Amino acid sequence: MRTETFWEKLKSYHIFDYDFKLVMMLIALSCIGVMAVGSADPSYKKKQIVGIVLGVFMMIFISLLDYIFICKFYAIYYILNLVVLSLVFTPLSHSVKGATRWITVLGVQFQPSEASKILLILFFSAFIMKYKDKVKKIYFIFICLGLLAPPLIMIVLQPDLSTTIMLTVIICCILFSAGINIKFVITVLAISIPTALLVIFDALADKSVILRDYQQRRVLAWLHPEDFASSDAYQTLNSIMAIGSGQLLGKGYNTNEISSVLNGGFVSESQTDFIFTVVGEEFGFIGGCAVIVLILLIALECMVIAGRAKDLTGQLIATGMGAWIGFQGFLNIGVATGALPNTGIPLPFVSAGLTSIVSCFAGMGFVLNVRLQGKKYF
Repeated sequence: MRTETFWEKLKSYHIFDYDFKLVMMLIALSCIGVMAVGSADPSYKKKQIVGIVLGVFMMIFISLLDYIFICKFYAIYYILNLVVLSLVFTPLSHSVKGATRWITVLGVQFQPSEASKILLILFFSAFIMKYKDKVKKIYFIFICLGLLAPPLIMIVLQPDLSTTIMLTVIICCILFSAGINIKFVITVLAISIPTALLVIFDALADKSVILRDYQQRRVLAWLHPEDFASSDAYQTLNSIMAIGSGQLLGKGYNTNEISSVLNGGFVSESQTDFIFTVVGEEFGFIGGCAVIVLILLIALECMVIAGRAKDLTGQLIATGMGAWIGFQGFLNIGVATGALPNTGIPLPFVSAGLTSIVSCFAGMGFVLNVRLQGKKYF
């Protein structure tokens, strides 16, 4: 069967099927990000704008392609993902605070683990589609987990536990959406919940067997922040103080108040991992709620699009992206508010980081394309 050309495919799309609602929410969230990043560290503002412009351009371009054709090369994406992740163990790598998560190519700093998310979503969506008749078989689940293991191991070794958890959640959501046997889901929950409790109890021991020293300290600082107020819980406690000081309407954009926790230099990495702290202090409860609602609506819109996808591949791509944005947003905000242990992970479309922004927009491009080719109910 002849494959449609790009122009033939483009002509088959209808403007009314384009999800402008999702695009507007992405732009709104990104604009909040520009203001917050500019206030946290003005030197990042220009780069943030460049990242958004590049990301929007990629999103629009990808949204007009054909995800079905692109996913035919799913094996290449898996191999490419492994190759790119392996570069962090070469002289091209760049370390920050003991973590080797970045590579520098032609003067551009790049974080392979961020690109890994979209590459693995495309791979597993197409791979599961090809073998959809085997999804309910236990051995197929183990094959998927076996394919997921190599990239996870390389990310753990960086070390980057937060991204490891994120990828695991994304792929689990994809498998669940694909219709795996519910008995397997119950079994996994029966194992994972006690395991999580075991990790917490292990962290309470004098010497953790499971966790590294810095991971153990972060868990302890989360459970007993008052005992680590001057060390591991210092950042989180200051973040909570800053968010609380914003009250209902905040202290104002780019405030110069002496009482500002941010301006006092008490919150480090405020342009990335703790960007929600900036939003809370300067835009208050209303600004914080706006970010949370936008993250939630974007994730829900992805799930709605997944339900309208014309095939399993499109359904899984949209599901994976919804899980990515929703869960990663939950993790970042949870850390900033002290609800979760401190872990370095950006807030989608808000935190500074060129790789993160472009990857998120590129992923949304595929979601928009799934919507363009989705089922019609009128």
